[in-house]
Amino acid sequence: MVADLEKLLTEKRNERTMRLDEMSPGEIIRIMNQEDGEVVRAVKNALPMIEQAIIWATESLKKGGRIIYIGAGTSGRLGVLDAVECPPTFGVPHSMVIGLIAGGPDAFVKAKEGAEDREALGKEDLKSISLKAEDIVIGLTASGRTPYVIGALEYAGRVGCKRIAIANNAGTPAADVADCAIELLSGPEVLTGSTRLKAGTAEKMVLNMISTASMVGIGKVYENLMVDVRQTNEKLITRAENIVMEAIGCGRGDARKALAEADGEAKLAITKMLLKCDIETAKEYLSRAEGKVKTAVSAYMKKRC
Repeated sequence: MVADLEKLLTEKRNERTMRLDEMSPGEIIRIMNQEDGEVVRAVKNALPMIEQAIIWATESLKKGGRIIYIGAGTSGRLGVLDAVECPPTFGVPHSMVIGLIAGGPDAFVKAKEGAEDREALGKEDLKSISLKAEDIVIGLTASGRTPYVIGALEYAGRVGCKRIAIANNAGTPAADVADCAIELLSGPEVLTGSTRLKAGTAEKMVLNMISTASMVGIGKVYENLMVDVRQTNEKLITRAENIVMEAIGCGRGDARKALAEADGEAKLAITKMLLKCDIETAKEYLSRAEGKVKTAVSAYMKKRC
């Protein structure tokens, strides 16, 4: 096991930072910035597999399934982070995108390193949320060999879920038990073995892509506007008004009036204003269009013609 760890790309020493302890702050941040360029290249090389993951994630959501991220340490925290941002950004329930981390919620703020070594724990955590075949399980493991994640992916396969493995090494055990392996070969870390750096950044970029593109796929976006944003504070109330103003080209007063008629739902307010119809009609066409504003507008205009 120790010998296997030493072979991993993420555990190798970076020849460009052998003098890290002698560098000035300016030199350190310049080399870190330079190394981060490897992250962008690694993600670009994995785009075909990321696209496949998004297609499956969107299909899961359309069938009433969930996106489930599962990982340990930094990888697990990144999954939780992406999951908790989805409800306020896209107006989805907290149960639609779930982040699981080895050791439970407390491990988000206080590391429980031993939890990741328990393969059975990954299975148990998925069972605890009543995993079903319509769900998609995305395992996050920089090394690609975390037992907790491998156990989860194996169990997800028995349930009938699509399984994605995201790792920063090639040909890993996690990839072997997944239906799609996203290998982000970002190279040795600036600080040897510290996968919270390039590996973590690469994983975060991919999670941004998966959640954003799948939410676009289920109608949570109009043009490039987050039209299902929840108005949970003053900033988001103003953002909803701005979204309606941008989409329609109207003033703030008209946006506020439309939002009030739509009970604060920006997408419904926009659809009503685009169709120049009443709220109930706008709701009906949005429902038929599975929440996609442009599809609703197109259907309404065809009927009018």
